[in-house]
Amino acid sequence: MSCRAFGTVIEGLFIVLSIIWHKFAIMKDSPENKDSVLHILNLDNVNDDEHEFIPILTNEEEKKLNAEEIPAEIPILPLKNTVLFPGVVIPITVGRDKSIKLIKDAYSGNKTIGVIAQKSDSIEDPSFEDIHNIGTIAFIIKTIKMPDGSITAIIQGKRRFAITELTQKEPYLKAKVEAFEEILPEKGDEEFEAFVSSLKDVAFQIIKLSPNIPSETAIALKNIESNNFLINFISSNMSAQVAEKQKILEMPDLKKRAALLLITLNKEMQVLQLKNQIQSRVKEDLDKQQREYFLHQQIKTIQEELGGDTYGQLIKEYHKKAKTKKWNKNVKEVFEKEVQKLERMNPNAAEYSVLSNYLELLLELPWNEYTKDNFDLKAAEKILNHDHYGLEKVKERIISYLAVLKLKGDMKAPILCLAGPPGVGKTSLGKSMAAALGRKYIRVSLGGMHDEAEIRGHRKTYIGAMPGRIIQSLKKAKSSNPVFVLDEIDKIGRDFHGDPASALLEVLDPEQNKEFHDNFIEVEYDLSKVLFIATANNLEAINPALLDRMEIIDISGYTVEEKTQIAKQHLIPKQLKEHGVKKPQIKLSDELIETIVDNYTRESGVRNLEKKIAQVIRSVAKSIAVGEKYSTEIKVEQLDKILSPAHPRERYQGNDVAGVVTGLAWTPVGGDILFIEVSLSRGKGGLTLTGNLGEVMKESATIALEYLKSRAEDLFISYKAFEKWNIHIHVPEGATPKDGPSAGVSMLTALASAFTQRKVRKNLAMTGEITLRGNVLPVGGIKEKILAAKRAGIKEIMLPRDNKRDIDDIDPKYLADLKFVYVDKMRDLLEYALLDEFVKNPLKLDLAYAKETESQN
Repeated sequence: MSCRAFGTVIEGLFIVLSIIWHKFAIMKDSPENKDSVLHILNLDNVNDDEHEFIPILTNEEEKKLNAEEIPAEIPILPLKNTVLFPGVVIPITVGRDKSIKLIKDAYSGNKTIGVIAQKSDSIEDPSFEDIHNIGTIAFIIKTIKMPDGSITAIIQGKRRFAITELTQKEPYLKAKVEAFEEILPEKGDEEFEAFVSSLKDVAFQIIKLSPNIPSETAIALKNIESNNFLINFISSNMSAQVAEKQKILEMPDLKKRAALLLITLNKEMQVLQLKNQIQSRVKEDLDKQQREYFLHQQIKTIQEELGGDTYGQLIKEYHKKAKTKKWNKNVKEVFEKEVQKLERMNPNAAEYSVLSNYLELLLELPWNEYTKDNFDLKAAEKILNHDHYGLEKVKERIISYLAVLKLKGDMKAPILCLAGPPGVGKTSLGKSMAAALGRKYIRVSLGGMHDEAEIRGHRKTYIGAMPGRIIQSLKKAKSSNPVFVLDEIDKIGRDFHGDPASALLEVLDPEQNKEFHDNFIEVEYDLSKVLFIATANNLEAINPALLDRMEIIDISGYTVEEKTQIAKQHLIPKQLKEHGVKKPQIKLSDELIETIVDNYTRESGVRNLEKKIAQVIRSVAKSIAVGEKYSTEIKVEQLDKILSPAHPRERYQGNDVAGVVTGLAWTPVGGDILFIEVSLSRGKGGLTLTGNLGEVMKESATIALEYLKSRAEDLFISYKAFEKWNIHIHVPEGATPKDGPSAGVSMLTALASAFTQRKVRKNLAMTGEITLRGNVLPVGGIKEKILAAKRAGIKEIMLPRDNKRDIDDIDPKYLADLKFVYVDKMRDLLEYALLDEFVKNPLKLDLAYAKETESQN
């Protein structure tokens, strides 16, 4: 640097230091201020005649700095919160004893030191392990002793260096160093020039956005000739973390350094833009609130002059309604507190409507308000029998609940779950229960619900917050002990909004729901008197913890006889009323109804049956409306024309083909029969499974085949048959997914029949799970499967022995004309199921092997 430039730098920095002296008076000797940096660009009022002094390095001065030799050994000054860059002049304040001694010794000597940033600014006495390896050679321009004993030094960076060897720890750090060479871009590198131009543009925008940076800085940037010094100057003065600045310092390639600096500057600019936007928005909001406040005060004054105060009247109404409520002390205290808050709030504020809605909800909820139960058990039973045909278990459970409630008076309500296929009357049972008990009726559909707030509500801090469905329903019912139907509880969803099923655990737990917490009302509500009734089609889809809290009541499908009675007693009268047709105008015989059930519906419930009956009645209604002649008695032969051609359900198809067995399956819509078909073809013993089978059914097929191989001799099957014949197992209706363990016994019997070419016992259907040990395990859905067997014309059913207890629980009238065989071993199953009679034209498996052997010999 030239002497004239040296003098200018010292003169300008003395001006800076004199103003620092008057502005801050004294620097506190605290860990936060020691070795701190006073950035020239960040000082507000540091000026001389309203002009900022900013030292600038020319190209010639930069070349001289780079040409200077680096001392072999120099003292090392650790800095806490800054990074010194070559060519840049900064003031620093040192307060540590080691640092003060270092500055004094260096200033009295060659005035050259090594400046390196600390890795952590929390370390007061850093060692070599606590500082970075790359730093900057600095020249001490001037030192000033401060009143508190610290020293302020003006230093200028010269060149980068790297520590090669540590030579001294006391009284301060010393090290051998070497020059940290830079990689400069080629002359005329257009990409580098573009980086430099972009750096200037972004820097000018930051200066414009930041009120703390003096305008003279922009002039200084324009006058910087050296691209290298420009990058160092911007790096030194940007508002980045020490780690980011150190990363830039340690980058040898000037072009890459410029690219990294540009990224950092862009981040800083984005932060400044966002900060300015926020400040502008806050100012606008404050101005708007102030304006609204004054307008509100004017409105209030006008209303008082006119003799009316709408908001005051609202508060009075709240207090008047509160006197009639039967809430406890805690709820009363919350209400009074919120009313007082509302009185102090600006009615035009967004929170006013939320708080007002909250208070209205508290006043409308039926706190400790109950309807009187009907304890006439005979009348309740009469209502249940009138509304529903069958369902004896459910009716018995309701009557027993009423009986205990009549004796005890304050019994906790049970949590019932009615499980069964669609259309069997689960939901309508809730309405009948409410009528039998003399309670209010509420129904909430949970199907597709995926937000936990639907159950527990939203916190009222949000605009548009609402209570959960439970509290909303109780508000509509105006009673705290209604019959509450939670429909389709097995179809609850789950996503990032939470798990509604888990939220229901508190609702459906008799030990917890006495103090149910809704996020909106924020006070406990007693749900223990509510009779919750959940409905579900598939229990496996319900959260196990939730399932554990409910009392499960299975509602199976109806028999043809039951459906006929339901149609006569409920469905036909209902549809006649809905279609405006009088009873004498149409006659539906039992035979007609049974034909509709058998050939035109395929369900466990009666929902489709009701639709078909409605179609029949509509055909008569049309004739009546247009004045056509018609017969009041609908004939069976007319059904194909009215209802479209029938689709008869699967029926038993005989035992003339080997490898075909009738199995029984449970589905969400009731029981059904399925045919297990096994076909053998010449090959290498491969196994093919078709029919859209699930993993469990595939495993059952594998188990059945392996068991059959292990028992081949007992069934007089040659072991070579499994090596020379491919096996194809198919279950018809391939478009329908099928899974479950119930088909295990059917697959085993079908395989045994195919390999022995023996007939399967006639009119036999079976269900059960199998094991490799040869056991037959029990399965579920027995009633539904029996009903499916009856519909298909099956006469004999083979079941696992442990399922006998399920048969004992079924009404004997369902079991008429059916014979049951119970087995617990797979060998007993095959002994009974397979006849000694062979099918017509059986496969000659042994003969085929003999011909193969002859041809090989």
